Order: sequence, then structure tokens, then C-alpha cells
Amino acid sequence: MSPRIAQIRLVSSHPEVYEPCDDSFALVDALLADRNNLLEHNPRLCVEVGCGSGYVITSLALMLGPHIPGAYYIATDLNPHAVRVTSETLEAHGVHAELIQTNIASGLEKRLERMVDVMVVNPPYVPTPEDEVGCEGITSAWAGGENGRRVIDRILPIADCLLSDRGWLYMVTLAANDPSQICRQMKKKGYAYRIVIQRSTEEENLHIIKFWRDPDCELDVKTPVTNKTFPERVVESLVSQFPQLSSWRTGGSNS
Repeated sequence: MSPRIAQIRLVSSHPEVYEPCDDSFALVDALLADRNNLLEHNPRLCVEVGCGSGYVITSLALMLGPHIPGAYYIATDLNPHAVRVTSETLEAHGVHAELIQTNIASGLEKRLERMVDVMVVNPPYVPTPEDEVGCEGITSAWAGGENGRRVIDRILPIADCLLSDRGWLYMVTLAANDPSQICRQMKKKGYAYRIVIQRSTEEENLHIIKFWRDPDCELDVKTPVTNKTFPERVVESLVSQFPQLSSWRTGGSNS
């Protein structure tokens, strides 16, 4: 039997809450693609930052819950309407998560430090004017400031603080966010990574990236490289995972 995920007809809505869209579907598809690994991982604490409609955290609880009954789920969102809508979506599917209205994970750092085994994030990644970032209402769900990185760059160090030694982070990124630079940044912090799903729509080129702690990455950063510099090796590794980066680096397929 195929694992259950949230049904759109049971997902609650509100005019000021971001509804499930291509990025939400891609994130859930990435979790489904990695589900066997997640079950083997046996996470005890799963957290979604920016739960919106509740589609993702509900789907995660549905696909893991029957096999990992002891897992605990937490979802956060700055938008009070999103917290209420997520509660309704969870209830409609018969699953539970602790819901917290907060900005990213503010106020939870001490409680959850190094405890989160799975974190899922569909951040505000759309390049927008800086003054739209963090504003009230639905705009805050997508407004990412310059290069769409304003909120992402705040989330990454928080994720590093909250993830357990075996913690996994699944994050949605847009090509405009410079995902290669995000991966280099995380590698310097000691994380390995891989692209679970790449999906192109009419408007977006999405990547769902999985990060996890890897002591070998820390060693790579500290060990001198004789032939190629560390950034060069990282970029070449990333190019193999992001096919479109090959054409960017060479100036396009026609050059």
C-alpha cells in the first residue's frame, strides 16, 4: 500500500494562509522518496518551520506515524491564522502535532537544542523588496528579500542549533537563492547534502535539499588541498547534482 499523505480536500484554508502549491508538493514528494530512509532513521522529534496550511507536517505524520508511533511532531508559524489552519488540517486527518506561534523557532532554542531528528522547511524564498520580509499576512509566506535569502540565512544557523547529532534537514530552495552557495555554507558547518528532488515549473526551478551532519565534511574543511581548492571541489561536486549549473558555469549550452 502507498503511504498516506494529507488530502487536499481536507486541508483547511484561510485568505491569509499560503495554500499547498508546487513547492509544498515537491517537499512532500521528497519526503516520500526518502521515506524508507526516514523509517530506518526512526526519528523521535520532527519539526516543521513555517507550517502554513499544515499540509507538510500532516503528511509527514501520516507517512511515519503508523510505523513510528512514538515520534513527536512540532510545527511553528509566525502567522496566527496558519497555526489555526494547521490545527484544523491535523484534526481532519486524525494526527497530532504541537503548534507554536513564533518566528522560525524563537523561544525554543533551549528546549529543542540538539534534539530535532527531522526538520522540514519551505521557507519564504521568493526575491522581493526587503520591506516585505516578515510583514503581516500571506505575503510573509513567500517574501524572501534580496535573492530570496533573507529568511533562509536566518533559518540555517537555527537549524544547526536544533538538529541532533543525527538530525536531517529538508529545505526547499529556488535557483535564484544560489543553492550551491547554501550547500558550501552548510558544508563549512560540517554538513553533507544531496538533492532529493529537482522540479521545474512554469515559474520556478525548485530543489529539495537534504542536509545531515558529517564529520568528514569538517575534516575536508580543515585539511589543506594540494591540487584543487576546497571551493572548487565543492562546486564540481554540486554541479553533478544540479545539472543546470553546468551551463551557468560555462556560460550556457551554446558557448
